[in-house]
Amino acid sequence: MVELFVATGDGLAHLRQEQGSWKASLKLQGHGIQCLTLDPHHPHTLYVGSSGKGVWKSTDGGITWLHLTLPQSDIFSLAVSPADGTVYAGCEPSMLFKSTDGGESWHELVALRSIPSAPTWSFPPRPWTSHVRWIAPNPQDADVLLVGIELGGLMYSEDGGETWLDHRSNAQRDVHALAWHPRIPGRAYEAGGGGTAWSHDGGQSWVRIDEGRDHHYTWGLAVDPDDPDCWYISACPGPRQAHYSSDAQATIYRWHDNGLWEPVLSSLVSFPYALVSAAGQLYAGLGDGTMYTSSDKGDNWQRLEIEGDRVSKVLAMACAVS
Repeated sequence: MVELFVATGDGLAHLRQEQGSWKASLKLQGHGIQCLTLDPHHPHTLYVGSSGKGVWKSTDGGITWLHLTLPQSDIFSLAVSPADGTVYAGCEPSMLFKSTDGGESWHELVALRSIPSAPTWSFPPRPWTSHVRWIAPNPQDADVLLVGIELGGLMYSEDGGETWLDHRSNAQRDVHALAWHPRIPGRAYEAGGGGTAWSHDGGQSWVRIDEGRDHHYTWGLAVDPDDPDCWYISACPGPRQAHYSSDAQATIYRWHDNGLWEPVLSSLVSFPYALVSAAGQLYAGLGDGTMYTSSDKGDNWQRLEIEGDRVSKVLAMACAVS
C-alpha cells in the first residue's frame, strides 16, 4: 500500500490509494504544519513541524499525535538519520536540535550559530532572521550532516553537528532542498534560489549544473533511487512567480546522463514545492493542492484523483510504502 503525507501550511493531509483513486483525510488542522519526515527505522512513525507550535510525532501512521517538547516553536525542517535514527529539527531563527531518543529530549547543536558567516544570514521576506530550510543526514555515515540555511549557505559537519565547515564553495547559498543518493556513497544534490549543484565527494565540494534550463529559481528535488545520475527539480523564473503570482510559469526538469536538464512537465500555473520518488513512482505536489504522478521517470504524468477532504496546498510531502 502507498500512502502520501502532505504538509499543507495549515495541517497535515494523509492520502491513501484505494481502488485506483486517492482518499485524503486532514489532521492537525490549524497547527501551521510546514515540514515533515518519516522514520526509516519505524515505518509507522512520522514527525511534523509547525510554524508556532513546534514538533508533533505519530507512531501509528498519523492517527494519533504527541506534541514534543522543543525549546523553539517555529520549525522549518525535520530529518531522521537513516544511519542511526537520530532526529533533527531546524528552526527560525537558525538553530539546529537533535534527539537520540525519538524526540523525548533535545540537544541544541550550538556550533551552527558560531559559523563565521552566521551574522550575514538573512531571509529576504524577513531580513532580520533566517532559518534552517533543510537537513540531510548522510545515509551511510551517521557523522556526516548537511544543513541548508535560507538564506545563508550550505553547511557541512563530519561529527554529527558538533562542529561545522562554513558554506561549501560552488553550492547555492539560497538553499531550498538537499538530498543524498540512498545507495551510492558520496552523492549529494542541491536545489537553490540560483540553480542546482551536486557533490561526488560526500558534500565537501560542489559543482553547479544548470545547462539546459530556462528557469533557475529551483525548489523541489527528488533523486531516482536506482540511478544516481537521474534526478529531478522544480523551477520557475523567480521567487515572485513561485510564491506570489497567479501563474508560476513552472517546469519540472530531469537531469540524466545526456548532461543537460530537460523539461518533463511544463507550463504549470502553480509552483511544485514538493517532489518525491518512491516505489517506482515520481510524485509532484503543487502550491494549489494539485498532485501529479509519473511511473516512467517523468516521460508521462497523470493527475491524482483525490476524494475526501480537500488538500488546499502542498508545501512538503513524504511517501510511505508497505
